[in-house]
Formats: sequence, structure tokens, C-alpha cells
Amino acid sequence: MSESSAEAAVAAVASASEAAAGWRRATGLAGAAIGVIAAGAAAGVAIERMTVGRGMRQKARLALDSAGPYGSLRGTPGKAYADDGTELYYEVDDVDPESAPALSPRRRRLFGRKAPAPVTVVFSHGYCLSQDSWHFQRAALSGVVRTVHWDQRSHGRSARGVAQTQEGRHVDIEQLGRDLKAVIDAAAPEGPLVLVGHSMGGMTVMALADQYPELIRERVVATALVGTSSGRLGEVNFGLPVAGVNAVRRVLPGVLKALGQRAELVEKGRRATADLFAGIIKRYSFSSRDVDPAIVRFAERMIEGTPIDVVAEFYPAFADHDKTEALALFTDMPVLVLAGVGDLVTPSEHSEAIADLLPEAELVLVPDAGHLVMLEHPEVVTDRLADLLTRAGAVPAGATVSGYGSTSSTARRG
Repeated sequence: MSESSAEAAVAAVASASEAAAGWRRATGLAGAAIGVIAAGAAAGVAIERMTVGRGMRQKARLALDSAGPYGSLRGTPGKAYADDGTELYYEVDDVDPESAPALSPRRRRLFGRKAPAPVTVVFSHGYCLSQDSWHFQRAALSGVVRTVHWDQRSHGRSARGVAQTQEGRHVDIEQLGRDLKAVIDAAAPEGPLVLVGHSMGGMTVMALADQYPELIRERVVATALVGTSSGRLGEVNFGLPVAGVNAVRRVLPGVLKALGQRAELVEKGRRATADLFAGIIKRYSFSSRDVDPAIVRFAERMIEGTPIDVVAEFYPAFADHDKTEALALFTDMPVLVLAGVGDLVTPSEHSEAIADLLPEAELVLVPDAGHLVMLEHPEVVTDRLADLLTRAGAVPAGATVSGYGSTSSTARRG
């Protein structure tokens, strides 16, 4: 790093420390944890600050917000109700019988000309995201196979969790599994299912299997688990040194609780330190250096749109998550296990552990990819998902062409 780069990095760290100090005064332990996490993103923020002023960065964010098409896809809306009364929002994209002859050559190679089998593909998104995180896969499948996209409780367009707002309870992964069952009952009460889950969404799929094994045996014909884990998340180091990760583990539960109780003040702090959080989000979402800035901004908007008290409500669930035994229910069906090699949130080793328990599963490890692999390398995820649907009979046999596109050939299969 040049002298000017080093100076910029020092300035960024100092700025992060100032922000952390302000939050410490406001929320006690909050500043300490933010300072530890911010260290991992400070260098990246420093480089941006060397060449781009604050006003220009703000203008760039506004321009990307107005011009980016990501998250604009909409389907037929519906509502399901969880067992505690929480309203869950979902959208259905139905098969378009007229679309097959008009498919573009690329989509015709993927999915063929014939009408797909009557299968419903249900997509479950991750922590602090929304159904829109599946933008590329939704676009590719639109009109070709019936899909359901839903927002987890307290995320996206779904309502705040009743048990959380009225009873003060944290969310657990079991609750999310029951929420998914409510969505299936409302949006796809009959017919075969393909379950697709990313990160927390994959855990939701496992929780559904754990609590409703008969549903898995009788109706689920294929499953895709993307960037997720069946347990032992307490061992993840998030790319931090040992001292840093130990500090985070000690203080983060208390920090999040304190932040959740001061939500309005914290949201102001998030806006005031937007550049710092943009660096953190990019570091923990992507691994490539050349990610489309509009994609990065799209991810920022989803994560920024998750209130801090919702972040606090969900976080404790991950330490308790262990659905290893439930994986046995997926042994007799086609399964895709896919992860980014550079994922710092749910490391690819967790996907390899899932694949070890499902020896017939297809394991795909994507180099130069982070946690949001379906946005960072969408063609890889879409290609492998299309192949899974072919194996499940949801699209015509032989319709998928493997390795199409510029980066799908970089994926490594286990």
C-alpha cells in the first residue's frame, strides 16, 4: 500500500473509531462491537475516500437507486398467516402457456420449449434480505415454472412478528419453519414442490423438514440449499482474527439487545455512518472485486431496510440452530448444495458438511464468490438450479445446457 493509501486507511479507521465512540456514548457496549467489525471494512472504505468525495458517493447511491432494475419484479400478491397471527407476504409467478415459443435462445437452451411439469418452486431468502434477493433466478424462471417468493417475518413486505412485538420473544428457526409451512398451505396447497433456500432461508427449509417430515416425503421432489448451514454457526469467525471474533462473540448479543431498545437513535446513526456500513456490507456480501455497483447498492438497500430491532430479534436463533438430523429427509431426492468459496458468513465448509451427509447431492463451490452468490454470480446459480429442476421433472429433460455463460465454468463441483 502506498503512503497515501496508508494515510487514507488510517483516516478511515479513525473515522470508524469516531463513529463507534459516538455510538458507545449512546448505547453502551455498541461502540466496542462496531469498532471490531468496522476494522474489517475500513481499508476498503479508505480507498473509496481517496478518490470519491462524500457528496459524490451520496449522488452515486441516489443514481443507482433510481436506475437499477434489481428488485423490480412483481407477481400476484398473497397473504398467509403464521401460527401466532403474523401476516406473511408472498407473490406467485404462474406458468405462462404462451411464453415457451417466444423464449429467447438463451432461455430456450435452459428450459426448452415444452410446458413444465406442475411443480411449484418455493424460494426462501436470508437474514436481513427479502424475496427480491432472488431477482436473477426469478427473472430466468418467470413464466417457465410456477414459483412462490415470500418475505420472512419482519422482513420485506411481511408484517412484524406478533410474538416479537407483543410478547418480546426472540425468533427461533423452528418458528421460521412453521412460517414456511403457512406460506405453502396458502400458496401451494397441492402438487409437488421444489424448496430453495439461501442462508437463513436454507435453515428455514431444514426446520420445515424437522417439523413436517411427512410434507417432505409426500410432496418435495427436489431441494436447493445455497450458502447455508445445518449448525455449528457459533464457530464462524467472520474473517476476523481470534481476538476480534472472541470480542464480538462476547459482546454482540448484549449489543444487539441494547441497540434494539434504542432503534430510533440507532437508525440515525446508521444513516450518519452510511459509508462505513456500505464497506461492511460489501465485505460480507461479495468476494469479487468487479461486482456491478448497482448490485452492491441493491444489497445495501435490502440490508439497510431491515430495522435494527429486527436484526436483534433474529440473531440469537443462529447460535441455537442445529438441524443436522433433519437432512436425512432429503436423501431420496435431487439436492443442490451451492456456496461461495469466499463466504465469510456461512463458510463453504458448512455446505461441504451438508453434502457429506447427502452423498448423492450435487455440491457446487463457486470461486471468487461471497455470501450473496446468487447476486454476485447469478448465471452459476441459475444454471445449476435449472439443472436441478430438470432432474426433478419440473422442466423438460435435456433442456439444460451446462456451463453456459461467462462464469459458470468457474464453479467447482465437489
